[in-house]
Amino acid sequence: MTEILLNLTTRPIPYSPQVHDRLRMEAEEIIARYPHPRSALLPLLHLVQSVESYVSGTGIEFCAEQLGLTDAEVTAVATFYSMYRRTRTGDYHVGVCTNTLCAVMGGDEIMADLTRHLGIKHGETTADGAVTLEHIECNAACDYAPVVMVNWEFFDDQTPETARALVDALRRGEQVTGSRSGAPLCSFRETARILAGYPDQRPGANDGAPGAATLAGLRAAQENSTDGGAQ
Repeated sequence: MTEILLNLTTRPIPYSPQVHDRLRMEAEEIIARYPHPRSALLPLLHLVQSVESYVSGTGIEFCAEQLGLTDAEVTAVATFYSMYRRTRTGDYHVGVCTNTLCAVMGGDEIMADLTRHLGIKHGETTADGAVTLEHIECNAACDYAPVVMVNWEFFDDQTPETARALVDALRRGEQVTGSRSGAPLCSFRETARILAGYPDQRPGANDGAPGAATLAGLRAAQENSTDGGAQ
């Protein structure tokens, strides 16, 4: 059953001894943060994803081995959360929100335009390995719809033209910064390592702040509060 879920026909190829030993030491650090080892499964899945750009059968086996779980238990989690990729991912995972508000505001048009522009479909990667394109569910960023995410960084108020310019810049290797971050994008694998719990060393990585649209509701509540906005 596990092999069917992982789309495997042969046993996963083991990590090299050097990679396995490094991952094992890092896994021990991550597991030590939690009172129960199995609570470390989510960051461990990000850790193995940082090695191969997706959660492979090898990564499944590694996580199961470290936590005393079965491959099936790890697979159930890895296939539930959309942030864990099941196929190899390019340097930049470009996700176009096509949920209700973003779709109405132009998300569907952006996805269709990028599909034509890049010559790839949902879930596919460009031949140069730079961009994987995917339509994704709500990013909880409706105040800036339509939104595109690259390696989980927001790019707000997008249009087909700005989205094309974005992916072209990424493919040229240019430095690109998201709408809400003070740091340039890092690769998908580097992002996975940060999500595993390792420090984000990029200067300005923590300098982001909510924009005007996000704060509009708060300002309206304060202006209309009977106590003068004290709350």
